[in-house]
Amino acid sequence: MAPRPLPHPHWPPGLPAHLTLPQTSLFYNAEVSARRFPDKPFILYYGTPLTFADFHAQAERLAGYLQRHCGVQSGERVLLYLQNSPQWVLAYYAILRANAVVVPVNPMNKTDELEHLIHDSGARVAFAAQDLLPVLQPLLGRATTGANGLDHVVVATYSDYLGPETAGLPLPDWLTAPAIPLAQPGLHAWQQALATDARPGPHTRGPDDLCVLPYTSGTTGQPKGCMHTHRSVAATAVGGMQWFGRTQDAVLLSVLPFFHVTGMASGMNGPLYVGATIVLMSRWDRALAARLIAQHRVTNWQAISTMVVDFLAQPGIEQADLSSLQGIRGGGAAMPEAVAQRLKALTGLDYVEGYGMSETMAATHINPPHRPKPQCLGIPVFDVDARLIDPQTLQPVPAGETGEIVVHGPQVMLGYWRNEAATREAFIELEGRPYLRTGDLARVDDEGYFFMVDRLKRMVNASGFKVWPAEVEAMLYHHPAIHEVCVIGARDARRGETVKAFVVCRPEHRGTVNEADIIRWAHDHMAAYKVPRIVEFVEQLPKSGSGKILWRQLQEEQDRLDRAISTP
Repeated sequence: MAPRPLPHPHWPPGLPAHLTLPQTSLFYNAEVSARRFPDKPFILYYGTPLTFADFHAQAERLAGYLQRHCGVQSGERVLLYLQNSPQWVLAYYAILRANAVVVPVNPMNKTDELEHLIHDSGARVAFAAQDLLPVLQPLLGRATTGANGLDHVVVATYSDYLGPETAGLPLPDWLTAPAIPLAQPGLHAWQQALATDARPGPHTRGPDDLCVLPYTSGTTGQPKGCMHTHRSVAATAVGGMQWFGRTQDAVLLSVLPFFHVTGMASGMNGPLYVGATIVLMSRWDRALAARLIAQHRVTNWQAISTMVVDFLAQPGIEQADLSSLQGIRGGGAAMPEAVAQRLKALTGLDYVEGYGMSETMAATHINPPHRPKPQCLGIPVFDVDARLIDPQTLQPVPAGETGEIVVHGPQVMLGYWRNEAATREAFIELEGRPYLRTGDLARVDDEGYFFMVDRLKRMVNASGFKVWPAEVEAMLYHHPAIHEVCVIGARDARRGETVKAFVVCRPEHRGTVNEADIIRWAHDHMAAYKVPRIVEFVEQLPKSGSGKILWRQLQEEQDRLDRAISTP
């Protein structure tokens, strides 16, 4: 049989047009790598190793504990609420081994946000870190009363996986803190779970079963669960490693958060599949990152643009030993050209950008590593059919014109969890196949590379985190002083964009609250990256004849103001 023609004139050399995906569950990768490379470190947590064999064995014991002591059943959803850590990865694979579904949660989420995720997913069991336990604890023990809540929480202590190798490293107190006593019913200590030799039942999940349920928001204001199967998760895990030529001898610096699909696919699932080593940090620390790159001879690093900006700004970076690096990639927000040039001058490497969504379990487009273009989404990867359509007529746009990106591919979600209406809105049918509407406007150049132009969805991109104004507004309406609110994006020199809220106060509260009051309240009720950094009090908000707030008018006025300020 003749090989398939390559889908792009600058397709990475040596790669096939089609990628055959494993017909197994994701957990099988842990078993295979444990057998292939038993004594090789899978995780280096600030230098402390966890081998593939130990990783597999601990995931098995945790899965047994979930089934025997927490009653986790096949297909049940389990919350995962920790910072990046060995426990995050172990819990993820233990949930899969127990035939359950992972619900990854941003560790910056507050109690109100968690309550929605628990209610919507139906989760009654969670893994959580002890530093986050106070946020989760109000939701424990309420399930039996009919309220939204949890029956069981397995509590992890980060320091359990820190060995003598970390001596002398500047680690924060919350990371090195010893285990705390757990007295409340329903709380289970991680070490207790590991010490219980409860063997799990047979692993019965396959490629078409539900695997991960990452939540994303949108215009409705309430986060929605993206239904991903073991196959769709494997598509980006396997595809990303193949695209960049990662092997079992790669060493990856995993600093992007695992609750987000990009870090999950490229910093965790992909390396486990090929048997590579990940150097793990719980939170970003630029000086420590440089030290770990040199100490562990890191070969590959995935980073968002703001992370790279911070890394390059540290004093003495020119003297750091970065000679082991062979590739640096990223996405989420375009890399400023001047920063990319400085990075190349320092390392000799191009910053290779890509594009994806929670709905696609990370990348659908990546630049060819041998021929990347700056501030470019890249080209469609293995088996992805990406097109540009007119968002009004849903017809293809002529060559060279701007249109909405729609994608069909193996990494696209099945739909939104328990939300048929949102699923119908998210997909269109072209030539008998479903295509996901991304809401992003792009153009394609004469060489077939995709470039972002604008977005149809109302969204703020703050340091690579997607902030959905409708969700922030819904939370702000709980503030007793707020009568009306409209959230938009404002330009920010460091974050790219930041969140701005226009607030109309209730008459009885006018003059009694200020910007700091609103921001402080928001910090207590929502993840830090969603919190408005700017609050402007106004007498009224512009509205249409039907009474709808004209957010786009406010956004356009802000854009003009930002341009005027930035123009010399």
